[in-house]
Amino acid sequence: MHQGRMDALETVFPKVEVPRSLLTEKASLTPSDIFGVPVEKLHFEIGFGAGEHLHYIMRENPTHHFIGAEPYMNGMSAFIKGLPTPTPENIRVHADDALMVLNSLKDASVDFLYILNPDPWPKSRHHKRRIVSEQNLAVYARVLKTGGMMIQTTDVDELAEWMLTKTINCPYFEWTAERPEDWKTAPNGWMSTRYENKGKEAGRSQTYLIYHRNDIVVPKGQGVPIPPPKGKPKIY
Repeated sequence: MHQGRMDALETVFPKVEVPRSLLTEKASLTPSDIFGVPVEKLHFEIGFGAGEHLHYIMRENPTHHFIGAEPYMNGMSAFIKGLPTPTPENIRVHADDALMVLNSLKDASVDFLYILNPDPWPKSRHHKRRIVSEQNLAVYARVLKTGGMMIQTTDVDELAEWMLTKTINCPYFEWTAERPEDWKTAPNGWMSTRYENKGKEAGRSQTYLIYHRNDIVVPKGQGVPIPPPKGKPKIY
């Protein structure tokens, strides 16, 4: 790690880290508890890599608030180093499992949730590690506001089908696509990251899956029931 990134982790990271003492995973934490001010719109990105997309949406929405989770310190340090000076007050980060923060947040706390090019865990025995799962979707649904948006992207066709199947079989989300162009074309105002562009140069197609949170209430407690599957969609 370059010295500049190490310096950023030492000086900037403590200012923007979500305090560990707040992460009780009891669904009682408000965004205002984290930022110390009223929060109107909250964006949450799971696994932000080097933070290109997170930097972009921060620039595009300067009055909103943002939380990014990224366990790998190389990515975290790149993002932290790229923050402007003085350090913005509307960003917080978590250098560990995103679910620690999500499980701590109160119901209906998040307006936008991003899961962009997650690890595909291609081996069957590792599929249980995928970030889009029945159990995790119930968490995402609980923290998203009614009408809130979840965006999933990947350039791995099998993972795209997996994520879509899991999500449309979850009762709390509505897929917004009406025609193939809707998942094959980037949304308006989208910024392609270096990772996304590298995949396109290698001949891989990016898939954009956008959902809205409906008004079905997630039951309290563990083991949220998921209804029988509606079927497996074919998008390729």
